[in-house]
Amino acid sequence: MPKMKTKAAAKKRFAVTGSGKLKRKHAYHSHILTKKTTKRKKVLASTTLVSDADYKTMKVLIQA
Repeated sequence: MPKMKTKAAAKKRFAVTGSGKLKRKHAYHSHILTKKTTKRKKVLASTTLVSDADYKTMKVLIQA
């Protein structure tokens, strides 16, 4: 049986940390930034970890 391919969309959006957790970016930071506060934009620019509820699903998509 052939290997499963990694989903290209997931490969572009998630990164695996050294401890095996998944890193992701925040949404709502691509356009219409004029009405958003500086504090909100700064928080959205940072990365965060995938939640425990979604972790198993995302791990399957990237197969890491």
